[in-house]
Amino acid sequence: MLLPGGGLGMNSTMDDMNLIQAQRHLVRDLGEEIDLEIGPGDDDPSFANTPSLIGGPPREPSAEEQDENKQMAMVSQLPNDDQDTSKSQTPKRKKKVVKRWREEWADTYKWAYVDVKEGTARIFCSVCKEYGRKHRRNPYGNEGSRNMQMSALEEHNNSLLHKEALRLQMASKDKIVVDKPIFVKALMSKTAGSIIEAALKRDPHEAEFIQSVQEAVHALERVIAKNSHYVSIMERLLEPERMIVFRVPWVDDRGETHVNRGFRVQFSQALGPCRGGIRFHPTMNLSIAKFLGFEQTLKNALSPYKLGGAAGGSDFDPKGKSDNEIMRFCQSFMNEIYRYFGPDKDLPSEEMGVGIREMGYLFGQYRRLAGHFQGSFTGPRIFWSGSSLRTEATAYGLVFFSQLILAEMNKDIKGLRCVVSGFGKIAMHVLEKLVAVGALPITVSDSKGYLVDEDGFDYMKISFLRDLKAQQRSLRDYSKTYARSKYYDEAKPWNERCDVAFPCGSQNEIDQADAINLVNSGCRILVEGSNMPCTPEAVDVLKKANVLIAPAMAAGSGGVVAGEIELNHECNVMHWSPEDFESKLQEAMKQTFHRALKAANDFGYQKESPEALLHGAVISAFLAIAQAMTDQGCV
Repeated sequence: MLLPGGGLGMNSTMDDMNLIQAQRHLVRDLGEEIDLEIGPGDDDPSFANTPSLIGGPPREPSAEEQDENKQMAMVSQLPNDDQDTSKSQTPKRKKKVVKRWREEWADTYKWAYVDVKEGTARIFCSVCKEYGRKHRRNPYGNEGSRNMQMSALEEHNNSLLHKEALRLQMASKDKIVVDKPIFVKALMSKTAGSIIEAALKRDPHEAEFIQSVQEAVHALERVIAKNSHYVSIMERLLEPERMIVFRVPWVDDRGETHVNRGFRVQFSQALGPCRGGIRFHPTMNLSIAKFLGFEQTLKNALSPYKLGGAAGGSDFDPKGKSDNEIMRFCQSFMNEIYRYFGPDKDLPSEEMGVGIREMGYLFGQYRRLAGHFQGSFTGPRIFWSGSSLRTEATAYGLVFFSQLILAEMNKDIKGLRCVVSGFGKIAMHVLEKLVAVGALPITVSDSKGYLVDEDGFDYMKISFLRDLKAQQRSLRDYSKTYARSKYYDEAKPWNERCDVAFPCGSQNEIDQADAINLVNSGCRILVEGSNMPCTPEAVDVLKKANVLIAPAMAAGSGGVVAGEIELNHECNVMHWSPEDFESKLQEAMKQTFHRALKAANDFGYQKESPEALLHGAVISAFLAIAQAMTDQGCV
């Protein structure tokens, strides 16, 4: 930028005074800083002839600019000889980089990592492991380049950064989520890393599925290191046996036609017929269906009943729809998918957005199309005369599992403060069971915020919450009745003081900041009620703080157990009391718990380790599936 009037000259001394420092810092991990080199070259040629990106109306000069102008005025009063020698040089004013940009860059550049190359710390791309022109080795641009006119965040979004990294941020079918890149974990084993690389090349847009694959492969590193044969087994397992994507047309009450997309992913039948949920939610896509199917496959393999895994659903939103509209949608959904269902093929169960009403409509249409009444969907047994605890089973199993963990620590759940997220079936039944065992549940949450009651919920308060949900009223109305409670907008419950956390909302509801809040709040056990509720960064924080994580594939297997008990012939002809049902459920959860601990111990994870259950559950489930796949050959 040219200076006005007589401010064109600048001697070397004053130039040095006005230069920006040659080194900047990139915030890495939690508070760690690393020095990065700023040097010539490696600039982006696309900016050579680009007009200035900073525009707008004139503004008042800042204090720093006024100081610089005063210094330039002093330069203009230097002797003429000095001015003559400097007139031929075009001075450049340096734009100072504020700390805020540095923090923005560190937050945006999560898919990069820092390493030393030829004695210099540089920024590398996590995808292609390269640095340079397409991956700024200095987040603030090179000295004197036009990139200095942009903030670090603008440069990240506008320059020729790695296109593949941006493509990997596709978390839905219709938009790029640039603030949610795929986080690639570093693996000790190159062999294990090759499995993730193959998955990235095959499904680069499926963020949720890639995340679940990374967690599983990370847990299986020691298994793969002992037997390389498992690499090919894992690569084969990660490709579903069958993926069905179909159109679901339906007519609303006004006679208008709508079209949604339906999914069913049958991941593996190596251990038996498929079992898995159906989810109706606007965010549903193929990536989520595959991630849920993969998690369900491992969950079913870990349960006492060896079964295959599947998942599916639609991007249909049941909220605000009438009973007739939901019935017409369910019937249209079943018209396409019924041929893949059956007691020896695949039986669906409840998931997010699907309850007793939806399962009833789905089963009715299936019975009509199949022409027989053989078998029933897992879920509330509409035509079963006995008493079913299927709806409560998953939530009760979570509480039973937390009791098993505490028993290993010689502790009791009575009196412990518990934070629960979500406001659905699982969350409400977790509250109910926590009250029954003497714990103190203090929170529930919805998509708009969370409710905290310092006195804790009791049966009367839980009944009031159910009424609010049935009437589709907001959680805010709870505070009007119970003055000691408070509802927080646009917030999560993880900063409330607690001993045990039960995330029962949706995937990735706990990010790195939430994990830090949990640690600071005193949480020591996290029991996953929803599938994959923690981001990879959050898991790392919890592990470093020695917070014990009970994975959903182990703690949430109560629904699988209850579904198979219901489908058992003995269960059909007998009346099971709730006490008998709970006793059967507790025994199954105990078997699952010890099976996960044994697998972890076999591969060197001590039961006190925060990774014991997390890795042991995956190892035990995978070994069961791998053995079946090996026995059955390449099918």
